[in-house]
Amino acid sequence: MEEKSKDHRVLLNQGEENELEVFGYRTQNLRRALCLITSMLTCGFLLLVFYWKPQWRVWANCIPCPLQEADTVLLKTTDEFQRYMRKKVICIYLSTLKFPISKNPEEPLVADRHSVINQAVLKPELKLRCIQVQKIRYIWDYLEKRFQKVGLLEDSNSCHDIHHTFGLGLTSEEQEVRRLVCGPNVIEVEIQPIWKLLVKQVLNPFYLFQAFTLTLWLSQGYVEYSVAIIILSVISIVLSVYDLRQQSVKLHKLVEDHNKVQVTVIVKGTGLQELESCLLVPGDTLILPGKLSLPCDAILIDGSCVVNEGMLTGESIPVTKTPLPHGDNTVAWKSHSLEDYRKHVLFCGTEVIQVKPSGQGPVRAVVLQTGYNTAKGDLVRSILYPRPLNLKLYNDAFKFIVFLACLGVVGFFYALGVYMYHGVSSRDTTAMALLLFTVTVPPVLPAALTTGIVYAQKRLKKKKIFCISPQRINTCGQINLVCFDKTGTLTEDGLDLWGTIPTADKSFQEVHSFASGKALPWSPLCAAMASCHSLILLNGIIQGDPLDLKMFEGTAWIMEDCNADYYKFGMSDSNIIIKPGPKSSWSPVEAIAILRQFPFSSSLQRMSVVAQMAGEDHFHVYMKGAPEMLAKFCKPETVPKDFPQKLRNYTVQGFRVIALAHKDLKMKKLSEVQKLAREKAESELTFLGLLIMENRLKKETKPVLKELSEARIRTVMITGDNLQTAITVAKNSEMIPRGSQVILVEANEPEDFLPASVTWQLVENQENGLQKSLAYTVDKLFISQMRKLRPSKETYLNIGNSSVPDGARGSCYHFAMSGKSYQVIFQHFNSLLPKMLVNGTIFARMSPGQKSSLVEEFQKLNYYVAMCGDGANDCGALKMAHVGISLSEQEASVASHFTSKTANIECVPQLIKEGRAALVSSFGVFKYLTMYGIIQFIGTSLLYWQLQLFGNYQYLMQDVAITLMVCLTMSSTHAYPNLAPYRPAGQLLSPPLLLSVFLNTCFTCIVQICAFLYVKQQPWYCEVYRYSKCFLDNQSNYSMNVSLERNGTGNATLIPGSTLSFESTTLWPITTINCIMVAFIFSKGKPFRKPIYTNYIFSFLLMSALGLTVFILFSDFQDIYHGMELIPTLTSWRVSILVVVFTQFCVAFFVEDVILQNRRLWLWIKKEFGFSSKSQYKNWQKKLAEDSTWPPTHRTDYSGNGKNGFYINLSFEDPEQIPRAKVELGDQTTEQHFWTRL
Repeated sequence: MEEKSKDHRVLLNQGEENELEVFGYRTQNLRRALCLITSMLTCGFLLLVFYWKPQWRVWANCIPCPLQEADTVLLKTTDEFQRYMRKKVICIYLSTLKFPISKNPEEPLVADRHSVINQAVLKPELKLRCIQVQKIRYIWDYLEKRFQKVGLLEDSNSCHDIHHTFGLGLTSEEQEVRRLVCGPNVIEVEIQPIWKLLVKQVLNPFYLFQAFTLTLWLSQGYVEYSVAIIILSVISIVLSVYDLRQQSVKLHKLVEDHNKVQVTVIVKGTGLQELESCLLVPGDTLILPGKLSLPCDAILIDGSCVVNEGMLTGESIPVTKTPLPHGDNTVAWKSHSLEDYRKHVLFCGTEVIQVKPSGQGPVRAVVLQTGYNTAKGDLVRSILYPRPLNLKLYNDAFKFIVFLACLGVVGFFYALGVYMYHGVSSRDTTAMALLLFTVTVPPVLPAALTTGIVYAQKRLKKKKIFCISPQRINTCGQINLVCFDKTGTLTEDGLDLWGTIPTADKSFQEVHSFASGKALPWSPLCAAMASCHSLILLNGIIQGDPLDLKMFEGTAWIMEDCNADYYKFGMSDSNIIIKPGPKSSWSPVEAIAILRQFPFSSSLQRMSVVAQMAGEDHFHVYMKGAPEMLAKFCKPETVPKDFPQKLRNYTVQGFRVIALAHKDLKMKKLSEVQKLAREKAESELTFLGLLIMENRLKKETKPVLKELSEARIRTVMITGDNLQTAITVAKNSEMIPRGSQVILVEANEPEDFLPASVTWQLVENQENGLQKSLAYTVDKLFISQMRKLRPSKETYLNIGNSSVPDGARGSCYHFAMSGKSYQVIFQHFNSLLPKMLVNGTIFARMSPGQKSSLVEEFQKLNYYVAMCGDGANDCGALKMAHVGISLSEQEASVASHFTSKTANIECVPQLIKEGRAALVSSFGVFKYLTMYGIIQFIGTSLLYWQLQLFGNYQYLMQDVAITLMVCLTMSSTHAYPNLAPYRPAGQLLSPPLLLSVFLNTCFTCIVQICAFLYVKQQPWYCEVYRYSKCFLDNQSNYSMNVSLERNGTGNATLIPGSTLSFESTTLWPITTINCIMVAFIFSKGKPFRKPIYTNYIFSFLLMSALGLTVFILFSDFQDIYHGMELIPTLTSWRVSILVVVFTQFCVAFFVEDVILQNRRLWLWIKKEFGFSSKSQYKNWQKKLAEDSTWPPTHRTDYSGNGKNGFYINLSFEDPEQIPRAKVELGDQTTEQHFWTRL
């Protein structure tokens, strides 16, 4: 039984973001027939239910079975939403191909031994079973017993496999097999037909309920309001359909050119063949002739090329791609290249702008992924199938609607009982009961809930902030943590050259300042700056990374294409020649040719080039990169002893520091250079010096961070830059307030006998004049001998011996760490991670993947996270955050929910303000509509007691003149200009809101019931609904001074559905003014919105409605009373009504404003009754505030069997005091020393 259950269920995309559970089912004809008959009997209602709940359709029509035999599968997401999808299993038959296929099970269908296709074909039937999920095809693997993705090369292929299996192309037969199995290489976005979009909108459950309500109202003659709601709903649906259609058309245009590219491939045994890109399959060998828009993802195997990856990264900076190295090992090709495998991959949708053949033929690439499996396909899929938004407002709103519907059901049975008791016909009884049922759920609700968002979106558009996910505007109101990228976000995008510090004789020389205007003098450092970059010459314009461009411009050298004049280099493939410019200083070198590049990557933090100088027969290697990283690759004797101090001296001032190095290659042949491994090139270098660049804060940064801090919104920096630079920028921008302590967290992977370790050190605060410091050196001897004693090899900071003051624990300390340390803590110290994230402020040297992971970890602590970046390497984090804000207008901004055309962080507080205003507006409108439904429900229920209801024009006054207008204008109040130091309530089902609705319901109930009973006690009261004929005959003039006798004669039969009575005349002004009253009370202004009087239209409409109601109440015009179906009463009675509703208003306003909206009162109640927050981060903050040992300083924790139980106080382990002899003992002494300490 267990085995059968296991075969019935498998995981799809295990461990990925789009992980799904797959369940196998087989259709039963008997069940199917029964469902069909039931659908016909229910007039299609069952089909509608199946449309809303696809899992019910599967469960009703099918029985569970092993997936291997299933004809239908049910897919369920493994996230918190637990959404279901139904898919039919499709069979593909290879026998349809035009050439014979071997039916021998031992013979593989494709040459690739790793391919899932060989394991998915059932022989001798030559059949495959597949499903299509969100544009991706999966085929059933009979060996692994699970569905596997097709349309890509398996990751298990090694470099050797890719070169030798696919390097010469596929046979035409294998191409045909792969085309049939993988499908076409297209990214097609269907333009949805208008009728289909319309049907999807109309089949929304609420719209169907609305249609039922309006049909009932129209049948009862309530035409005017019904028509108004129909018009409003039609406009809403049309606008939604138009918007969806426009998005569909826009997306279709974005991808349609992708499918029309002509490409050249190598066919094994045939040669070159031209074909359309839609026919490409994984494994095809593609020829790159020159400029080309890539129609697929491909691995470069021969030659190099320059690509514009603006579509993916948001920055139109040329990126150099290098060929996948040859290798004989069996290591997977991605693992062989570690994190830097992207340097060999050409991504779909990017532009090849330049190719460089290797001399062994044209530039070649192997197709890696096709269709929606590609990078561009994945981007399009993320737009087509966005991650659902789990906003409490909508979940709570649904629960509220269910409650109102339940109230309606109670009303339905109440009406049935009353009308049946009085012997009213079943038709009238049912109609009136249904009418009361529909009163509680206002049909204007969907339109009302979206108006706040629409108004906020318009206001944001005026501020040049654009939104592709309007529902996220409400989420902005809950933001309590904002993550910022540094470069281009907090600081200026461009860097300015400040100076260079060359080295000679193991020491730093005099600084050359660029501000002096003097040309950079010739030196090896100048040669490195001129040649070590990834710049290209395109149409006579130098293009590339802004940092590279700035550095190259600082040399005053120029770049030219290679031509016949440069024959002295003895090579024809070099097309980048660097030579001194007219403004450069004297140089003994006529020109430098760049022969080979090892590109920069954020994971390696360095780049290098192989170059040759004019007239020389040997080659040079130049390297640049992060100083901490580059020093490791240099000979220790060439690194100045004061390197750590010098580096810190500049980084602490916020400068961006780049180090450069050089070495002579002993090779003399170009062929040897082409085969040179990066590891060999980047070793034993000579340290040349430092390049200092300024990265200034944007003028808007400091005020915005201060505003967020005052609003108690936490700010965090996530950057790829140097840790010390990040700390300095954080201090300068006051992200870390003055007087706060910074604790450096450094972690190391397990090594030999040492488990993983994490060290906590207090960064020296220069303001307090701390002199004693522990300086980490980059001396290679110390690195190699002391790596087990020292937790970090990357960061060079002065560490003070002071500890965090006892009285200043809490938010006075901030953790700072590198991406490497974060990764180690994530893997080996997971229990420590929440503790550090609660006070973690600076995360430096973070890779794009680590940024996404960090945002997700913050979300797990129940933070509402916003991510603000320039779109370059922040796409993953922008997409992962609750609110992603891109400061880039490139195509990568598609990944973010908001895009600001103003490239500074002023958009962040603006978004939060508008989000808070929209959220408060949504809550206010929802509370109003709830009370409006309850007010009408109570009034109508009281009148139902005597088989009456309000007149059509009475309802019309409340529904159109008040409610409709209120819903359309209440949300137009602008956001308050200042951010409050707390957030609005995030859920409808909160005590203040529930109490507000409950107490207002009680007030309304008491007033209406008292009025209903008290009017019957008046001496002039007459049961008009019983004696209407007598009353109308005697009171044809509607006299004011009416004097009626209770014992009047006439027809005493009960008239169901009549409207004329003293009860309705009394209740109508009370309910109408009640609606106006709650609209005013619930339209709260400060601290999240401007005062109500600034919303001129809304204020005017409320005053007008109130004036009109009072006018009707006190007017003596017969036509008005006749039209409104009211009875004239004594003036004193009307005054009494006005006094009662005014008293109710005063009580309700006092309760709402002074008690329910009193934040201090609720905080006191929470404290007195011991209510604690459910937010993880608040609980951690509370625990840590009570922990006297936290934060740790000057200690090292070691992981051991999952327990962090080893502690060492590093303040007593000053490396400078360790005798040199002890270090020279090597690994054995280190090991003994470690165990001794344990």
